[in-house]
Amino acid sequence: MSPGTPPAAGPSEPTGRGTTSVLDRYFEITRRGSTWSREVRGGLVTFVTMAYIVILNPLILGGFSADQAAVDVAGNWLPNGQVAAVTALTAGVMTILFGVIARLPFGFAAGLGINSFLAVSVVGQVTWPEAMGLVVINGLIIVLLASTGLREMIFTAVPRQLKIAITVGIGLFIAFIGLVDSGFVRASGVASPPVQLGESGSVASLPTAVFVIGLLLIGVLVARKVKGALLIGIVGTTVLAVILEAIFKVGPSLGTNPAGWNLNAPVLPTSFVAMPDLSLVGEVSFGAFERIGVLAAVMLVFTLVFTNFFDAMGTMTGLSNEAGVADKDGNFPRLKSALIVEGVGAVVGGATSSSSNTVFIESGAGIGEGARTGFANVVTGLLFLAAMFFTPLTQIVPLEVAAAALVIVGAMMVSQIRFIDFSDFSIVLPVFLTIIVMPLSYSIANGIGAGFISWVIVRSLSGKAREISPLLWIVAVGFLVFFVRGPVEVLFGV
Repeated sequence: MSPGTPPAAGPSEPTGRGTTSVLDRYFEITRRGSTWSREVRGGLVTFVTMAYIVILNPLILGGFSADQAAVDVAGNWLPNGQVAAVTALTAGVMTILFGVIARLPFGFAAGLGINSFLAVSVVGQVTWPEAMGLVVINGLIIVLLASTGLREMIFTAVPRQLKIAITVGIGLFIAFIGLVDSGFVRASGVASPPVQLGESGSVASLPTAVFVIGLLLIGVLVARKVKGALLIGIVGTTVLAVILEAIFKVGPSLGTNPAGWNLNAPVLPTSFVAMPDLSLVGEVSFGAFERIGVLAAVMLVFTLVFTNFFDAMGTMTGLSNEAGVADKDGNFPRLKSALIVEGVGAVVGGATSSSSNTVFIESGAGIGEGARTGFANVVTGLLFLAAMFFTPLTQIVPLEVAAAALVIVGAMMVSQIRFIDFSDFSIVLPVFLTIIVMPLSYSIANGIGAGFISWVIVRSLSGKAREISPLLWIVAVGFLVFFVRGPVEVLFGV
Protein backbone atom coordinates (compact mmCIF):
# COMPACT_ATOMS: atom_id res chain seq x y z
CA MET A 1 0.00 0.00 0.00
CA SER A 2 1.49 3.37 -1.01
CA PRO A 3 1.74 6.24 1.52
CA GLY A 4 -1.41 8.33 1.66
CA THR A 5 -3.70 5.57 0.35
CA PRO A 6 -6.46 4.90 2.87
CA PRO A 7 -6.79 1.22 3.77
CA ALA A 8 -10.10 -0.55 4.05
CA ALA A 9 -11.78 0.14 7.37
CA GLY A 10 -11.13 -2.65 9.81
CA PRO A 11 -12.30 -3.38 13.33
CA SER A 12 -9.37 -1.43 14.80
CA GLU A 13 -10.09 1.72 12.80
CA PRO A 14 -12.51 4.42 13.97
CA THR A 15 -15.62 4.66 11.83
CA GLY A 16 -18.01 6.66 14.02
CA ARG A 17 -18.61 10.36 14.45
CA GLY A 18 -17.17 10.65 17.97
CA THR A 19 -14.03 12.30 19.27
CA THR A 20 -11.83 9.44 18.11
CA SER A 21 -12.91 9.77 14.49
CA VAL A 22 -12.50 13.57 14.62
CA LEU A 23 -8.93 13.16 15.82
CA ASP A 24 -8.34 10.44 13.25
CA ARG A 25 -9.44 12.76 10.46
CA TYR A 26 -7.50 15.72 11.83
CA PHE A 27 -4.21 13.83 12.19
CA GLU A 28 -4.94 11.74 9.05
CA ILE A 29 -4.03 8.54 10.89
CA THR A 30 -6.13 6.18 8.77
CA ARG A 31 -5.46 8.16 5.59
CA ARG A 32 -1.71 7.68 6.02
CA GLY A 33 -2.13 3.98 6.62
CA SER A 34 -1.32 4.15 10.32
CA THR A 35 -3.12 3.15 13.52
CA TRP A 36 -3.43 4.60 17.02
CA SER A 37 -1.16 1.92 18.47
CA ARG A 38 1.55 2.56 15.87
CA GLU A 39 1.44 6.29 16.57
CA VAL A 40 1.72 5.75 20.32
CA ARG A 41 4.60 3.29 19.88
CA GLY A 42 6.31 5.63 17.45
CA GLY A 43 5.93 8.59 19.80
CA LEU A 44 7.33 6.55 22.69
CA VAL A 45 10.33 5.34 20.66
CA THR A 46 11.07 8.90 19.47
CA PHE A 47 11.06 10.08 23.10
CA VAL A 48 13.35 7.26 24.22
CA THR A 49 15.90 8.04 21.49
CA MET A 50 15.68 11.80 22.17
CA ALA A 51 15.53 11.74 25.98
CA TYR A 52 19.31 11.97 26.25
CA ILE A 53 19.02 15.68 25.34
CA VAL A 54 17.59 16.36 28.82
CA ILE A 55 20.91 15.10 30.20
CA LEU A 56 23.31 16.28 27.51
CA ASN A 57 22.06 19.83 26.88
CA PRO A 58 22.69 20.88 30.52
CA LEU A 59 26.21 19.46 30.30
CA ILE A 60 26.89 21.62 27.21
CA LEU A 61 25.18 24.84 28.25
CA GLY A 62 25.48 24.58 32.02
CA GLY A 63 27.21 22.76 34.81
CA PHE A 64 27.17 21.88 38.49
CA SER A 65 29.75 24.56 39.37
CA ALA A 66 31.52 27.48 37.70
CA ASP A 67 34.77 25.57 37.24
CA GLN A 68 33.17 23.01 34.92
CA ALA A 69 30.52 25.16 33.21
CA ALA A 70 30.58 27.50 30.20
CA VAL A 71 31.15 30.86 31.92
CA ASP A 72 30.13 34.03 30.05
CA VAL A 73 32.00 37.37 29.90
CA ALA A 74 30.31 38.52 33.10
CA GLY A 75 31.37 35.39 34.98
CA ASN A 76 27.88 33.89 35.05
CA TRP A 77 26.96 30.26 34.28
CA LEU A 78 23.77 28.23 33.91
CA PRO A 79 22.95 25.68 36.67
CA ASN A 80 22.56 22.13 35.35
CA GLY A 81 19.19 21.49 36.98
CA GLN A 82 17.65 24.66 35.58
CA VAL A 83 18.86 23.90 32.05
CA ALA A 84 17.48 20.34 32.30
CA ALA A 85 14.06 21.68 33.31
CA VAL A 86 13.78 24.22 30.48
CA THR A 87 15.20 21.70 27.99
CA ALA A 88 12.39 19.24 28.75
CA LEU A 89 9.76 22.02 28.89
CA THR A 90 10.69 23.54 25.54
CA ALA A 91 11.06 20.16 23.81
CA GLY A 92 7.63 19.13 25.07
CA VAL A 93 5.86 22.34 24.06
CA MET A 94 7.49 22.59 20.62
CA THR A 95 7.05 18.89 19.80
CA ILE A 96 3.33 19.08 20.60
CA LEU A 97 2.94 22.39 18.74
CA PHE A 98 4.58 20.98 15.62
CA GLY A 99 2.51 17.81 15.82
CA VAL A 100 -0.76 19.71 16.12
CA ILE A 101 -0.01 22.32 13.44
CA ALA A 102 2.18 20.51 10.91
CA ARG A 103 0.71 17.08 11.81
CA LEU A 104 4.00 15.31 11.14
CA PRO A 105 5.96 12.97 13.46
CA PHE A 106 9.05 15.17 13.81
CA GLY A 107 10.18 15.63 17.41
CA PHE A 108 11.75 18.91 18.58
CA ALA A 109 14.54 19.61 21.06
CA ALA A 110 17.62 21.77 21.58
CA GLY A 111 19.84 21.48 18.51
CA LEU A 112 23.26 20.09 19.38
CA GLY A 113 25.14 22.14 16.81
CA ILE A 114 23.82 25.49 17.97
CA ASN A 115 24.08 24.81 21.72
CA SER A 116 27.74 23.87 21.30
CA PHE A 117 28.33 26.99 19.20
CA LEU A 118 26.81 29.14 21.95
CA ALA A 119 28.83 27.51 24.73
CA VAL A 120 32.17 27.50 22.89
CA SER A 121 32.14 30.55 20.60
CA VAL A 122 29.46 33.01 21.70
CA VAL A 123 29.44 33.34 25.51
CA GLY A 124 33.14 34.18 25.45
CA GLN A 125 32.01 37.49 23.94
CA VAL A 126 28.59 38.13 25.50
CA THR A 127 26.52 37.14 28.53
CA TRP A 128 24.22 34.12 28.53
CA PRO A 129 21.04 36.26 28.35
CA GLU A 130 22.59 38.20 25.43
CA ALA A 131 23.51 34.95 23.68
CA MET A 132 19.93 33.75 24.02
CA GLY A 133 18.79 37.11 22.66
CA LEU A 134 20.78 36.37 19.49
CA VAL A 135 19.04 32.98 19.29
CA VAL A 136 15.65 34.72 19.52
CA ILE A 137 16.61 37.13 16.72
CA ASN A 138 17.78 34.16 14.65
CA GLY A 139 14.38 32.52 15.17
CA LEU A 140 12.46 35.68 14.27
CA ILE A 141 14.40 35.96 11.00
CA ILE A 142 13.61 32.34 10.15
CA VAL A 143 9.91 32.87 10.97
CA LEU A 144 9.91 35.94 8.71
CA LEU A 145 11.54 34.00 5.86
CA ALA A 146 9.02 31.18 6.30
CA SER A 147 6.00 33.49 6.59
CA THR A 148 6.86 35.35 3.39
CA GLY A 149 7.18 32.04 1.55
CA LEU A 150 10.89 32.50 0.79
CA ARG A 151 11.94 29.51 2.88
CA GLU A 152 9.34 27.33 1.13
CA MET A 153 10.51 28.59 -2.27
CA ILE A 154 14.10 27.59 -1.44
CA PHE A 155 12.89 24.21 -0.19
CA THR A 156 10.92 23.49 -3.36
CA ALA A 157 13.76 24.79 -5.60
CA VAL A 158 16.06 22.00 -4.42
CA PRO A 159 16.22 19.28 -7.13
CA ARG A 160 14.73 15.90 -6.27
CA GLN A 161 18.08 14.13 -6.66
CA LEU A 162 19.64 16.44 -4.05
CA LYS A 163 16.69 15.87 -1.71
CA ILE A 164 17.21 12.13 -1.93
CA ALA A 165 20.94 12.66 -1.34
CA ILE A 166 20.11 14.70 1.78
CA THR A 167 18.03 11.77 3.07
CA VAL A 168 20.86 9.32 2.42
CA GLY A 169 23.43 11.68 3.94
CA ILE A 170 21.34 12.07 7.07
CA GLY A 171 21.07 8.29 7.25
CA LEU A 172 24.87 8.00 7.29
CA PHE A 173 25.05 10.90 9.75
CA ILE A 174 22.58 9.22 12.12
CA ALA A 175 24.46 5.94 11.86
CA PHE A 176 27.77 7.68 12.52
CA ILE A 177 26.31 9.41 15.58
CA GLY A 178 25.11 6.04 16.85
CA LEU A 179 28.48 4.37 16.24
CA VAL A 180 30.32 7.18 18.05
CA ASP A 181 27.84 7.44 20.94
CA SER A 182 28.15 3.70 21.51
CA GLY A 183 31.95 3.73 21.57
CA PHE A 184 32.03 1.33 18.61
CA VAL A 185 33.87 4.08 16.71
CA ARG A 186 36.21 6.35 18.68
CA ALA A 187 38.70 9.11 18.04
CA SER A 188 42.15 7.60 17.64
CA GLY A 189 43.97 10.60 19.09
CA VAL A 190 46.36 10.73 16.12
CA ALA A 191 46.27 12.51 12.78
CA SER A 192 45.84 9.33 10.76
CA PRO A 193 43.59 7.50 11.04
CA PRO A 194 41.42 10.04 12.92
CA VAL A 195 38.96 7.35 14.06
CA GLN A 196 39.28 3.70 14.99
CA LEU A 197 37.26 0.67 16.03
CA GLY A 198 36.52 0.73 19.77
CA GLU A 199 39.34 1.33 22.22
CA SER A 200 42.78 0.80 20.63
CA GLY A 201 41.13 -0.99 17.73
CA SER A 202 39.22 -3.47 19.91
CA VAL A 203 35.60 -3.63 21.05
CA ALA A 204 36.42 -4.47 24.65
CA SER A 205 33.98 -2.47 26.81
CA LEU A 206 30.74 -3.82 28.23
CA PRO A 207 28.64 -0.80 27.12
CA THR A 208 29.80 -1.22 23.52
CA ALA A 209 28.99 -4.93 23.70
CA VAL A 210 25.47 -3.99 24.83
CA PHE A 211 25.23 -1.71 21.78
CA VAL A 212 26.22 -4.58 19.47
CA ILE A 213 23.66 -6.90 21.09
CA GLY A 214 20.96 -4.24 20.78
CA LEU A 215 21.88 -3.53 17.16
CA LEU A 216 21.65 -7.19 16.18
CA LEU A 217 18.48 -7.77 18.19
CA ILE A 218 16.65 -4.80 16.66
CA GLY A 219 18.03 -5.68 13.22
CA VAL A 220 16.64 -9.22 13.41
CA LEU A 221 13.26 -7.98 14.66
CA VAL A 222 13.03 -5.42 11.85
CA ALA A 223 14.10 -7.98 9.26
CA ARG A 224 11.38 -10.34 10.50
CA LYS A 225 8.87 -7.45 10.35
CA VAL A 226 7.96 -7.78 14.04
CA LYS A 227 5.55 -5.03 15.14
CA GLY A 228 7.19 -2.74 17.66
CA ALA A 229 10.66 -3.98 16.71
CA LEU A 230 12.54 -0.85 17.79
CA LEU A 231 10.59 -0.48 21.05
CA ILE A 232 11.00 -4.17 21.92
CA GLY A 233 14.72 -3.98 21.15
CA ILE A 234 15.24 -0.80 23.18
CA VAL A 235 13.35 -2.11 26.22
CA GLY A 236 14.97 -5.54 26.07
CA THR A 237 18.49 -4.16 25.70
CA THR A 238 17.91 -1.62 28.48
CA VAL A 239 16.86 -4.42 30.86
CA LEU A 240 20.05 -6.29 29.91
CA ALA A 241 22.11 -3.13 30.49
CA VAL A 242 20.58 -2.58 33.95
CA ILE A 243 21.34 -6.20 34.93
CA LEU A 244 24.92 -6.02 33.65
CA GLU A 245 25.55 -2.70 35.42
CA ALA A 246 24.19 -4.13 38.68
CA ILE A 247 26.59 -7.08 38.39
CA PHE A 248 29.77 -5.46 37.04
CA LYS A 249 29.44 -1.85 38.35
CA VAL A 250 30.89 -0.33 35.18
CA GLY A 251 29.79 3.24 35.93
CA PRO A 252 29.77 6.27 33.61
CA SER A 253 32.88 7.24 31.66
CA LEU A 254 32.94 10.89 32.88
CA GLY A 255 35.59 11.50 30.23
CA THR A 256 38.20 9.45 32.09
CA ASN A 257 36.96 5.86 31.98
CA PRO A 258 36.91 4.63 28.35
CA ALA A 259 35.26 1.37 29.46
CA GLY A 260 32.33 3.20 31.11
CA TRP A 261 28.89 4.14 29.85
CA ASN A 262 29.11 7.12 27.52
CA LEU A 263 26.63 9.46 29.25
CA ASN A 264 24.63 7.80 32.00
CA ALA A 265 24.91 4.44 33.72
CA PRO A 266 21.71 2.30 33.48
CA VAL A 267 20.74 2.12 37.14
CA LEU A 268 17.36 2.31 38.82
CA PRO A 269 17.05 5.73 40.50
CA THR A 270 16.64 6.10 44.26
CA SER A 271 13.96 8.74 43.67
CA PHE A 272 11.67 9.12 40.71
CA VAL A 273 10.26 12.63 41.15
CA ALA A 274 12.14 15.95 40.95
CA MET A 275 10.40 19.34 40.91
CA PRO A 276 11.55 21.45 37.93
CA ASP A 277 13.25 24.83 38.40
CA LEU A 278 12.09 27.10 35.55
CA SER A 279 14.01 30.20 36.66
CA LEU A 280 15.73 30.56 33.28
CA VAL A 281 12.46 31.23 31.41
CA GLY A 282 12.52 34.83 30.17
CA GLU A 283 16.22 35.41 30.93
CA VAL A 284 16.87 37.13 27.60
CA SER A 285 18.72 40.33 26.68
CA PHE A 286 19.36 42.07 23.36
CA GLY A 287 22.46 43.90 24.57
CA ALA A 288 24.92 41.94 22.44
CA PHE A 289 24.87 44.59 19.70
CA GLU A 290 26.02 47.21 22.18
CA ARG A 291 28.55 44.97 23.93
CA ILE A 292 30.45 43.63 20.89
CA GLY A 293 29.30 45.95 18.12
CA VAL A 294 26.70 45.63 15.38
CA LEU A 295 28.92 43.92 12.80
CA ALA A 296 30.19 41.22 15.19
CA ALA A 297 26.66 40.54 16.44
CA VAL A 298 25.33 40.35 12.87
CA MET A 299 27.98 37.77 11.95
CA LEU A 300 26.96 35.63 14.93
CA VAL A 301 23.29 35.87 13.92
CA PHE A 302 24.23 35.03 10.30
CA THR A 303 25.96 31.85 11.47
CA LEU A 304 22.97 30.89 13.65
CA VAL A 305 20.45 31.50 10.85
CA PHE A 306 22.39 29.54 8.22
CA THR A 307 22.98 26.60 10.53
CA ASN A 308 19.40 26.57 11.84
CA PHE A 309 17.82 27.11 8.41
CA PHE A 310 19.55 24.36 6.48
CA ASP A 311 19.99 21.81 9.26
CA ALA A 312 16.22 21.84 9.73
CA MET A 313 15.52 21.79 6.00
CA GLY A 314 17.75 18.76 5.53
CA THR A 315 16.30 16.93 8.51
CA MET A 316 12.72 17.54 7.41
CA THR A 317 13.57 16.34 3.92
CA GLY A 318 15.05 13.11 5.20
CA LEU A 319 12.31 12.39 7.71
CA SER A 320 9.45 13.14 5.31
CA ASN A 321 10.94 10.77 2.73
CA GLU A 322 11.42 8.08 5.37
CA ALA A 323 7.83 8.54 6.62
CA GLY A 324 6.46 8.25 3.08
CA VAL A 325 4.63 11.60 3.27
CA ALA A 326 6.75 13.37 0.63
CA ASP A 327 5.54 13.73 -2.95
CA LYS A 328 7.55 12.89 -6.08
CA ASP A 329 9.47 16.17 -5.75
CA GLY A 330 10.34 15.58 -2.10
CA ASN A 331 7.89 18.14 -0.67
CA PHE A 332 5.49 17.27 2.14
CA PRO A 333 2.05 18.43 3.35
CA ARG A 334 1.73 21.77 5.21
CA LEU A 335 5.31 22.64 4.31
CA LYS A 336 4.93 26.36 5.02
CA SER A 337 3.36 25.78 8.44
CA ALA A 338 6.11 23.31 9.32
CA LEU A 339 8.82 25.80 8.37
CA ILE A 340 7.18 28.58 10.41
CA VAL A 341 6.82 26.41 13.51
CA GLU A 342 10.45 25.33 13.18
CA GLY A 343 11.45 29.00 13.31
CA VAL A 344 9.25 29.48 16.37
CA GLY A 345 11.29 26.69 17.98
CA ALA A 346 14.35 28.93 17.86
CA VAL A 347 12.44 31.84 19.38
CA VAL A 348 11.03 29.73 22.21
CA GLY A 349 14.36 28.00 22.79
CA GLY A 350 16.10 31.35 23.17
CA ALA A 351 13.35 32.69 25.43
CA THR A 352 13.70 29.72 27.77
CA SER A 353 17.55 29.62 27.64
CA SER A 354 17.46 26.04 26.37
CA SER A 355 19.02 27.10 23.02
CA SER A 356 17.37 26.93 19.61
CA ASN A 357 14.90 24.05 19.36
CA THR A 358 14.69 22.33 16.00
CA VAL A 359 13.63 19.10 14.32
CA PHE A 360 15.57 16.12 15.68
CA ILE A 361 16.93 13.48 13.33
CA GLU A 362 16.32 10.93 16.09
CA SER A 363 12.62 11.22 15.16
CA GLY A 364 13.51 8.73 12.47
CA ALA A 365 13.45 6.03 15.16
CA GLY A 366 9.77 6.71 15.81
CA ILE A 367 9.09 6.77 12.07
CA GLY A 368 10.86 3.45 11.78
CA GLU A 369 8.51 2.17 14.48
CA GLY A 370 5.51 3.21 12.36
CA ALA A 371 4.76 6.85 13.29
CA ARG A 372 3.28 8.73 10.35
CA THR A 373 1.31 11.62 11.88
CA GLY A 374 1.50 14.45 14.37
CA PHE A 375 -0.28 12.38 17.01
CA ALA A 376 3.02 10.60 17.65
CA ASN A 377 4.44 14.06 18.40
CA VAL A 378 1.73 14.65 20.99
CA VAL A 379 2.82 11.44 22.73
CA THR A 380 6.50 12.42 22.56
CA GLY A 381 5.77 15.96 23.76
CA LEU A 382 3.72 14.82 26.75
CA LEU A 383 6.54 12.49 27.76
CA PHE A 384 9.00 15.40 27.61
CA LEU A 385 6.71 17.48 29.82
CA ALA A 386 6.50 14.57 32.24
CA ALA A 387 10.29 14.33 32.13
CA MET A 388 10.45 17.70 33.91
CA PHE A 389 9.10 15.95 37.00
CA PHE A 390 10.62 12.51 36.40
CA THR A 391 14.11 13.48 35.28
CA PRO A 392 15.74 10.49 37.06
CA LEU A 393 13.73 8.08 34.88
CA THR A 394 15.21 9.55 31.68
CA GLN A 395 18.63 8.32 32.83
CA ILE A 396 17.74 4.61 32.85
CA VAL A 397 18.14 4.07 29.10
CA PRO A 398 21.88 4.32 28.35
CA LEU A 399 23.07 6.21 25.29
CA GLU A 400 24.50 2.97 23.89
CA VAL A 401 20.99 1.47 23.64
CA ALA A 402 19.57 4.53 21.88
CA ALA A 403 22.61 4.43 19.59
CA ALA A 404 21.66 0.96 18.35
CA ALA A 405 18.25 2.27 17.26
CA LEU A 406 19.91 5.19 15.46
CA VAL A 407 22.14 2.90 13.40
CA ILE A 408 19.08 0.86 12.37
CA VAL A 409 17.25 4.04 11.33
CA GLY A 410 20.34 5.18 9.44
CA ALA A 411 20.32 1.94 7.48
CA MET A 412 16.64 2.46 6.65
CA MET A 413 17.28 5.98 5.35
CA VAL A 414 20.33 5.00 3.31
CA SER A 415 18.13 2.57 1.38
CA GLN A 416 16.70 5.64 -0.41
CA ILE A 417 19.91 5.73 -2.45
CA ARG A 418 18.28 3.34 -4.92
CA PHE A 419 16.26 6.30 -6.30
CA ILE A 420 19.33 8.35 -7.27
CA ASP A 421 20.34 8.51 -10.94
CA PHE A 422 23.96 7.35 -11.10
CA SER A 423 24.15 7.46 -14.89
CA ASP A 424 24.89 11.22 -15.04
CA PHE A 425 28.13 12.33 -13.33
CA SER A 426 26.92 15.93 -13.11
CA ILE A 427 24.39 14.47 -10.67
CA VAL A 428 26.69 11.90 -9.10
CA LEU A 429 29.36 14.34 -7.83
CA PRO A 430 27.00 16.82 -6.06
CA VAL A 431 24.99 13.91 -4.66
CA PHE A 432 28.14 12.18 -3.43
CA LEU A 433 29.45 15.36 -1.77
CA THR A 434 26.11 15.96 -0.07
CA ILE A 435 26.09 12.42 1.31
CA ILE A 436 29.72 12.16 2.39
CA VAL A 437 30.28 15.66 3.85
CA MET A 438 27.42 15.33 6.34
CA PRO A 439 28.91 12.54 8.49
CA LEU A 440 32.54 13.51 7.92
CA SER A 441 32.02 17.15 8.98
CA TYR A 442 29.36 16.22 11.55
CA SER A 443 26.97 18.78 10.06
CA ILE A 444 23.85 18.51 7.92
CA ALA A 445 24.21 22.14 6.82
CA ASN A 446 27.78 21.55 5.59
CA GLY A 447 26.64 18.60 3.47
CA ILE A 448 23.80 20.61 1.96
CA GLY A 449 26.17 23.48 1.21
CA ALA A 450 28.71 21.25 -0.51
CA GLY A 451 25.90 19.72 -2.56
CA PHE A 452 24.35 23.05 -3.57
CA ILE A 453 27.64 24.67 -4.60
CA SER A 454 28.84 21.66 -6.58
CA TRP A 455 25.39 21.22 -8.19
CA VAL A 456 25.21 24.75 -9.63
CA ILE A 457 28.86 24.72 -10.78
CA VAL A 458 29.06 21.21 -12.25
CA ARG A 459 25.57 21.21 -13.78
CA SER A 460 25.93 24.70 -15.30
CA LEU A 461 29.36 23.96 -16.80
CA SER A 462 27.94 20.70 -18.15
CA GLY A 463 25.45 22.63 -20.28
CA LYS A 464 22.49 22.35 -17.89
CA ALA A 465 22.47 25.90 -16.48
CA ARG A 466 18.89 26.54 -17.62
CA GLU A 467 17.64 23.70 -15.41
CA ILE A 468 18.98 25.36 -12.25
CA SER A 469 16.64 27.58 -10.25
CA PRO A 470 17.92 31.16 -9.68
CA LEU A 471 17.19 30.64 -5.97
CA LEU A 472 19.66 27.76 -5.92
CA TRP A 473 22.35 30.08 -7.29
CA ILE A 474 21.61 32.63 -4.56
CA VAL A 475 21.71 29.99 -1.82
CA ALA A 476 24.95 28.57 -3.23
CA VAL A 477 26.56 32.03 -3.02
CA GLY A 478 25.24 32.32 0.53
CA PHE A 479 26.91 29.02 1.40
CA LEU A 480 30.19 30.27 -0.06
CA VAL A 481 30.03 33.21 2.34
CA PHE A 482 29.08 30.82 5.14
CA PHE A 483 32.05 28.56 4.46
CA VAL A 484 34.56 31.46 4.35
CA ARG A 485 33.04 33.45 7.20
CA GLY A 486 36.24 32.99 9.25
CA PRO A 487 38.46 34.97 6.85
CA VAL A 488 35.61 37.48 6.35
CA GLU A 489 35.46 38.11 10.08
CA VAL A 490 39.24 38.55 10.20
CA LEU A 491 39.10 40.93 7.21
CA PHE A 492 36.54 43.16 8.90
CA GLY A 493 38.16 42.83 12.31
CA VAL A 494 35.13 41.09 13.86
